[in-house]
Amino acid sequence: MNWTSYKIAIVTAKWNSFITDEMMDAANSALTSKGVLKENIHNYRCPGAFELPLACKWCLDDLGVDGVVALGAVIRGGTPHFDYVCDSVTRGLTDLNLSSGKPVAFGVLTTDNVEQAEERASTEKGNKGAEAALALCDMLLLKQSMSKS
Repeated sequence: MNWTSYKIAIVTAKWNSFITDEMMDAANSALTSKGVLKENIHNYRCPGAFELPLACKWCLDDLGVDGVVALGAVIRGGTPHFDYVCDSVTRGLTDLNLSSGKPVAFGVLTTDNVEQAEERASTEKGNKGAEAALALCDMLLLKQSMSKS
């Protein structure tokens, strides 16, 4: 597949940036290693994971991208806030996939502690930002294969 014509957005939450920065870097690297041109990768930041669905929708609506990689990290605290944010971002991104008909890859960590988040953002153990970017590519390949059938 020739990836040079694909336009992809990466939307990364600023909250927990010590985790999400690594995920964003790995997602960019994964896409360029597939052959997506750097100038066709649009990086944006939103405040937190809760804002990811709307920010991703704007990318799909306003930029005409082929897909979006949504990156964030929600780390459990001592209140139910964790559950509300995780549920909302998951539902929002799922709904966006279905309503737009374009892939929005879920790269949102939902961990019990900082150590788990750091492990999942680590390049040594398989960065989840890179995995989300590659999942987006797999979905684009799947769509292309269905178009040829």
